[in-house]
Amino acid sequence: MYALKHVNPYFPLREWKRDRALGVTDNQRRDELASLASQIGDMSQKDQTFWAGHLNRIMNNDPSPEMRRLAVLAAGRIHGSESLELVQRGLGDENVKVQMEACRALGRRSEPQAARMLASTVGTTTELDVKNSAIEALGNHKGAIPMDSLRIALQDQDPATTDLAIQSLRGVTGKDFGDSPQEWIAALDQMQPPAATPDPVDGDADRIRYAQEQRTLR
Repeated sequence: MYALKHVNPYFPLREWKRDRALGVTDNQRRDELASLASQIGDMSQKDQTFWAGHLNRIMNNDPSPEMRRLAVLAAGRIHGSESLELVQRGLGDENVKVQMEACRALGRRSEPQAARMLASTVGTTTELDVKNSAIEALGNHKGAIPMDSLRIALQDQDPATTDLAIQSLRGVTGKDFGDSPQEWIAALDQMQPPAATPDPVDGDADRIRYAQEQRTLR
């Protein structure tokens, strides 16, 4: 009977029609959400705000990791800080695939906060796939935050992780220092500007001036 059901398309088709009669199927929900994710970036701000509420409910209540992953994908294409919060929630999801999608979404964002979220993920996650997704996504950002995070990743024991870090550093810096993590670490250390001496506050300035006067008198 089991073989008959899989050979004869009548049986799965009949079961699918029965599911449709009872309501929207999981497959249909997935297709609709995937379609939304592909279009939402071109929608008006008003429509994006409307759908953001829908995505928020999916993140909070939907038991399907695939639906939550697609919700993160869609949220990452919405403009504004509120959608960034939805993507951040994906980083804390119990499912690894949802977390990885959140990393990819943050890699497509230009906000400095997105880079900070990725850097934090690289330093805290215990899931290697999530860590590598965050490292790869950091390659789309610029500045000290991704550079510092990727420099630390160069010291990882996993060759795949260090290779990803080097690849991302090429994107961050626009330079190529070879394939050796040690050469990259040395080059990055030379690129770092010297630490600036903080300007003294008013009280400190008075104390410094007094000390200089005392040395002159001596």
